[in-house]
Amino acid sequence: MRMIRALYPGTFDPIHNGHVDIAIRAARLFDELVIGIYDSPPKSLLFDTAQRLALARECLAHQPNIRVLPYRGLTVEFAAEIGASVLVRGLRAISDFEYELQMAHTNKKLAPDIELMCLMTNLGYAYLSSTILKEVAVLGGDVSGLAPEVVQAALRVRLAELGQSGANVVRMTASTRD
Repeated sequence: MRMIRALYPGTFDPIHNGHVDIAIRAARLFDELVIGIYDSPPKSLLFDTAQRLALARECLAHQPNIRVLPYRGLTVEFAAEIGASVLVRGLRAISDFEYELQMAHTNKKLAPDIELMCLMTNLGYAYLSSTILKEVAVLGGDVSGLAPEVVQAALRVRLAELGQSGANVVRMTASTRD
């Protein structure tokens, strides 16, 4: 019997309830799910790689078939390195679909044996992104329904460390797809 390993890649800066929902649902479909935390994205980050790894590991510790690993370089190369045959992505809106379609075609060209599986985001998280989460936190809003408690606490600490510059960091980390 063949074990199917999937990779759910992203920056997860920070991981939020929408990410957790996609990860748990994907973990039910595969023998193993690896959450790949991209180490060096071409954007500024609020949390460093070690912090993002720790937060994701704590949020998903109750899932025995989920591992959290860092990676650099091309996602499809990392997928091949860990033996993943499927990439998992979450879709919130049409703009996500357009981005994921472009990436899927590029990845298929680079690695024809790796498949893409997109899961529709739970309706309760359709609006949620890491950028939105950070913006709400910077502005002092209630993030309790947006992220696990450990992430909420980490946001409070990190934003306190940054002081007023926290708002600038959130603006710099904004992306069309996070």
